[in-house]
Amino acid sequence: MSSPRQSPPGAEQSPPAPRTPQPHPVDESRPLGRILLFGIQHVLVMAATPISAIFLMSATLRLDPGLTVNLLSAAFVLSGAGSLIQSLGPWRFGPRLPFVMLPGGAPLILFLAIAEQHGLPTATGAVILTAAFIFVVLPVFSRLLAFFPTLVIGTMIVIVGINLVKVGAVLVTGRPGTPGFADPANLALGLATIGFTVAFYLLSSGTLRQLAVMLGLLAGTALAALLGSIDLGRAADGGLLTLPQLMPFGSPQFNLVAALPLMLYSLASMAEATGQTVINAEAVGKEIDKRTDVPKTVRGDALTSLFGGFFGLPLMVTSGENIGIVRVTGVRSRFVTAAAGVVLIVIGFLAPVTRAISVIPAAVVGGTAMVVFAVITVLGVQMLGRSDLDQHTRTFICAVALALGLLPILVPGVYAGFPPNVRILLESGVAVGATVAAVLNILFHHVRPGVVARLATSRPATARTESTR
Repeated sequence: MSSPRQSPPGAEQSPPAPRTPQPHPVDESRPLGRILLFGIQHVLVMAATPISAIFLMSATLRLDPGLTVNLLSAAFVLSGAGSLIQSLGPWRFGPRLPFVMLPGGAPLILFLAIAEQHGLPTATGAVILTAAFIFVVLPVFSRLLAFFPTLVIGTMIVIVGINLVKVGAVLVTGRPGTPGFADPANLALGLATIGFTVAFYLLSSGTLRQLAVMLGLLAGTALAALLGSIDLGRAADGGLLTLPQLMPFGSPQFNLVAALPLMLYSLASMAEATGQTVINAEAVGKEIDKRTDVPKTVRGDALTSLFGGFFGLPLMVTSGENIGIVRVTGVRSRFVTAAAGVVLIVIGFLAPVTRAISVIPAAVVGGTAMVVFAVITVLGVQMLGRSDLDQHTRTFICAVALALGLLPILVPGVYAGFPPNVRILLESGVAVGATVAAVLNILFHHVRPGVVARLATSRPATARTESTR
């Protein structure tokens, strides 16, 4: 048995080779083929959202098919650009986390309300004004967060979800009083799409379960094709490439009063971006500094929305859908969502793909949208569940905000007799609910305790019998 070799006395021993620090998994690069495959998976999960958003715009505003295809192209391109900004984090934009950006949600509803009241040029101007407003208020954002606690944001999100489900349902049924309203064939197609989505979610697991919404949309489209409800010839017309049209509705018009509901929502959107940045960082196991990384997320949202406004799109927001994919697959690299951004941009420039998407029947998209947007309502309920509603004051604030916020949604035209500029604020259930919840929260939890304390100091002998709950 040989003994280990020893260096002779006086020989100089070489220092150990320095270890190369391993990158954090979120910054880890993978083979290009795998990154592209995982990126496509993110696209498949979230693709239903921009499709639903543009179809809601097209159906609500009665846009022609050519303009719908153009907006679809712009939605995919801007979603891809925003995903690249958030994932790669150039300069002070983007937190360098695996984020995907999308249009839709509450900003879409507010965009549609402004467009119906003041016209599409004013709606696009409102998006541009709101993006600029976000940059202006971002330095004092942390102070404003105190007035938008979970109770306020949860109430607002419940109203948003209910409103979105209603809009999705109108895609299935059509508008009341119009020809073909509640056509049984459309109802059956929409309900079948929901049924397909439930079946895929029930029978699948892992990644396939994450794709249940998209698979349900594809199955509903296949059923519509079998029933002859799709004009495939229109999808084959035209060239190979398409370019998003700059200012498709004409030059933006800037109306500060009309943009006010969207600006109000942007405050809550910044609060939501805070939570999503923290959750995303937890999902990938990366420590962040909220004071520096959250503003980077908000700047990415604002920059993408600013450009999106010039292409006729509503506000663009970071998506929480892809965080579930990160948790399921365990793939935490931000380069995967950057690859998803590249795929989205390519899809936006491929005219046959956007035209094929544009021929999907509204009833199918509506069925998918109802499921996707109902999840928003559930998220709002979950947030309210963390708002300590056992306290009577919090229950009262939530109840009043829901009552006034849901009024224009459940009773359309209730404010028809008011002046136009006032009506656009009152008819936005989201803005009304958020404002009422925020104001009541300030009155009950900030103003009232100070008043009670001063009264108690001025009359120390008086027993306090009033409940301060």
